[in-house]
Amino acid sequence: MGAEQPETIAAIVAAHRAGTLTPAETIARTYQRIRDHNDPAIFISLRDEKDAIAEAEKLAAKDPAGLPLYGVPVAVKDNIDALGFPTTAACPAFSFTPTHDSTAVARLRAAGAIIIGKTNLDQFATGLVGVRSPYGIPRNSIREDLIPGGSSSGSAVAVGAGLVPLSLGTDTAGSGRVPAMLNNIVGLKPSLGMISNAGLVPACRTLDCISVFALTVDDAALALSVMAGPDAADPFSRDRPLGAITPFPAGLRLGVPRKGQLIFFGDKKAEAAYADALKRWTALGATLVEFDLEPFYETARLLYEGPWVAERYLVIKDLLASAPDSIHPVTREITAAGARLTAADTFSALYRLQGLRKIAERTFANIDALVLPTAPTAYTTAQVLANPIELNSRLGTYTNFVNLLDLCGLALPAEMRGDGIPFGITLLAPARHDALLASIGRVFHADTKLSLGAKGTAQAPLPPLPASGGDEIPIAVVGAHLSGMALNGELTALNAKLIEATKTAPDYKLYALKTTPPKPGMLRVAAGHGASIELEVWLLSSSAFGKFVNAIPAPMAIGTVRLADGRSVKGFLVEPEVLGEARDITAYGGWRKFMAEAATKQVS
Repeated sequence: MGAEQPETIAAIVAAHRAGTLTPAETIARTYQRIRDHNDPAIFISLRDEKDAIAEAEKLAAKDPAGLPLYGVPVAVKDNIDALGFPTTAACPAFSFTPTHDSTAVARLRAAGAIIIGKTNLDQFATGLVGVRSPYGIPRNSIREDLIPGGSSSGSAVAVGAGLVPLSLGTDTAGSGRVPAMLNNIVGLKPSLGMISNAGLVPACRTLDCISVFALTVDDAALALSVMAGPDAADPFSRDRPLGAITPFPAGLRLGVPRKGQLIFFGDKKAEAAYADALKRWTALGATLVEFDLEPFYETARLLYEGPWVAERYLVIKDLLASAPDSIHPVTREITAAGARLTAADTFSALYRLQGLRKIAERTFANIDALVLPTAPTAYTTAQVLANPIELNSRLGTYTNFVNLLDLCGLALPAEMRGDGIPFGITLLAPARHDALLASIGRVFHADTKLSLGAKGTAQAPLPPLPASGGDEIPIAVVGAHLSGMALNGELTALNAKLIEATKTAPDYKLYALKTTPPKPGMLRVAAGHGASIELEVWLLSSSAFGKFVNAIPAPMAIGTVRLADGRSVKGFLVEPEVLGEARDITAYGGWRKFMAEAATKQVS
């Protein structure tokens, strides 16, 4: 059983459904690989093999078509409850036996997944390095002298080494992204509240989220779709559906930091690899737009210099008082600082964070997503053990701010450096844009042609996307309903999904209307007598489309809009009678550019 065997979730499930491989055979292969890999630091607890195979055999009585994870072996980070395993958070003195599954694990099992073990982590999920555990240090799956990355070290290594195709991590400050980069795999950090945290040992309850490790973006998105959904058992749960994966959108705008703002701590190879990744995005058709990274850096500093450390202290304060020596010394040093913070410190930081969130909102008004290095460099285990706090902090340069700003993230392999160290990038966007990140991230990852994880398995060609169901209707928006603009919430409240950014045929004129909030009106004119106007196409269910259209006030109207490639969709047009006092802004080519210039004039 070698690399010719199916490795991805998609390939494994397809083989199970076709009958060329049974779930029991897949589980047996997993245990054989665990024995062959021979790293006792990956799993804190491992299920009895016969028990796991017996569960796999019972799946034969079920309809595989209704099980998206039919027979898929899964590893779970050991701060997430799974029935039949103790939960340790990598601290033996903290260990307890849960009476039921966490919601995330229950949903995986219901989809046909088989939980085979609980994985090692930086104790209490405090760290980005993977070396802070009494259960040992998992070997990095790519280069053994490197740290595995943390805190989700065992989960990332298990996928990178090909032991399982799917694992759960958690991500408060980057723990689902940094180890993904260091093991050449995909790390998906969903929007906060999208996956229930019921049954998760918290690190920072207001910021925690369960994350996904997989070999491909499609696999990670499938797992997320299975687990996503509100849960009454978690007060921080939110109704944030994943939405559909769509074709690579035209007119994609990606934010990159201004010159001189990126930090690589002297790692020239990482700097060059990031530049290569940006060239790849440009070749794929994305436009790169510079933005100011400094407010994001300031937000990142709040995480460990601000009151959120007190949330970590709350989790283990009893253990700190009763058995402090049972806690890893680095974890103890970081967490104990939380006891000294005051309510005044907390409110001061919350006020500053609110200001930084507004700055982030303005940043995303003109771009679809940020593209950043996942981590600025990589370190060996020896380096981190010699300088544990500073080097850990450096690894969080591009990750620590993400949950404070309620962003979703997708960490992608980007390049295998000449020195054998993997380099990765992360896409970041406002909450609810998880499907957009997956839609563009899958194309980027496929374009790299990198092998999957550490086993040298080649990527399969990207599968075609399923056609959207007949119950969904596309609508073209050109003004205040564009993503990031004043009325976009009217679409997102109806669970609309952004399909693409494109342009009209050159048969339209655009006018600035005298409305509150400001809106444009688009008018169709004689062929060739107008211009191509930038727009977005969103997808609504038929019922939501009806509600949306019914609420549109005059002088706006819904008509048929012809796109640059000849397609026609329903979209916003304006009644010509009101254009007498309106300003012709066709020359701007779109509402965003007009509004951006208007904002500049107001500032000056």
